[in-house]
Amino acid sequence: MKLSEFKTYLSGVSKLNFLLPDGQPVPSHFHITEAGLVTKHFIDCGKTIHLKKTAMFQLWTAQDVWHRLKPETLIEIINKSDKVFRGEDPDVEIEYQMETIGKFGLTFKNGDFILTTTHTDCLAKEKCEIIPEMANHSDVADSEVGFTVCEPSSGCC
Repeated sequence: MKLSEFKTYLSGVSKLNFLLPDGQPVPSHFHITEAGLVTKHFIDCGKTIHLKKTAMFQLWTAQDVWHRLKPETLIEIINKSDKVFRGEDPDVEIEYQMETIGKFGLTFKNGDFILTTTHTDCLAKEKCEIIPEMANHSDVADSEVGFTVCEPSSGCC
């Protein structure tokens, strides 16, 4: 979800409901402790440079169970953050404390904001000769595939 979409959905709801990927609700007394533009400038294992920007919102739950953040207040927070976003419309990323800090995407359905799982992936599969159907089968030995995916001196991942 883009930041502009998030603001549009916020303006159409009377209360904020966030659901975890498993359907469990984020406690309704959550706070937004951070709102900002996160820039990730990196190189992948295939030596390609990437620049990824996200609008990050950190949800945090305290012991103040009477606290309720209103959609209008969150819109105000986003609007105050405009100088940070500098007119950009990045994808929204939600951080939420679980066993460790979880990073989630965001969708909207039936009045609820749903945190979606994110996954790691190799961004240079073609350079590392990763066979797409084998990419997630780490239990298969290289000898079963018929070749070694990455030689130690190949410069690959």
